[in-house]
This record gives sequence, C-alpha cells and structure tokens, in this order.
Amino acid sequence: MFQLNEQQHVSKDAHYADLLEQARGLLAGEHDLIANAANFSALIFNSVPQLNWAGFYLFDGQELVVGPFQGKPACVRIALGLGVCGTAAQTRTTQVIADVNAFPGHIACDAASQSEIVVPLAYADGTLLGVWDVDSFVLNRFDDDDRRGMQALCAAFMSSLQSAN
Repeated sequence: MFQLNEQQHVSKDAHYADLLEQARGLLAGEHDLIANAANFSALIFNSVPQLNWAGFYLFDGQELVVGPFQGKPACVRIALGLGVCGTAAQTRTTQVIADVNAFPGHIACDAASQSEIVVPLAYADGTLLGVWDVDSFVLNRFDDDDRRGMQALCAAFMSSLQSAN
C-alpha cells in the first residue's frame, strides 16, 4: 500500500525531490495510462500547496480531452493553440502563467484559478500524449522551481508508460 509522505521541506527543490521519489514508487510496475494518471493527479494535488486543480488533458488526435484529475469539474475539450493548455500542447513548451487573466485567450474552467503551469507530454518519438495542467487560486504561485519540479515529475510519469513498450 502506498503511504503519502507529508513531511515538511526546507525548500521547493527538496519538496519536489521527495515528491519525485514518491511518484516513482507509486508508478513503479504499473503501465496503464488511466491508472497512473489518476494516481499521479491525486499525489500532486494532495502534496503541493495552494492548488485548486491538477490533472491531464489527453490528445485524441484532434484536440485535448479532459482526463484523470483532482479538483472541480473542468472544461472537457480544448483545441490545440487555444488557452494555456492548447498553447503548451501546440508549442511543446511548458507554460508558467503568473496571472491567467492576463493570458490572451485564457479558458476559464474555474473562475477561482489565478495562476497556472502546464507541461506538454510527448513520447520519445515526439508523439503528443497531452498536457499536465496545474492551477492555483493564488496569483504568481508558480516559478522556475515549480517548472523544473513539474517537468521532472512528468518525465517520471512518461517513463512509467514507456517502460511497458
């Protein structure tokens, strides 16, 4: 049985290092996309402070479709290039948005969201899986430490899926 580590950390880097270890343990030996995405979402949502949404949008070949997540109900479909998620998917670059209301074309699924980080997810061959989306009710919640931490977590998530191939 998985036990969530709720220790206090002296820095964000230390917190993300601990979270990465927990994620690898949680995902070890399981290769199912939905199972891993659901558990990954729950781990991050319950371990990173000041979040109001954490989850996946999966690419169906045409658009992003909501996948496993934690938080309030979300927008179901997002076109590539639209909003923060669609921009991350289309450009394949992590988006760190200090104020979502200042982002052109922001899609407000939850009016409480004030800042956001979105990491694109692609297989080794470049095929888009989707995006990892994390929202906060706090302005300027995410920084470069969060970018590095979330990207490392997403790399571990993608590795858990690819090790089955």
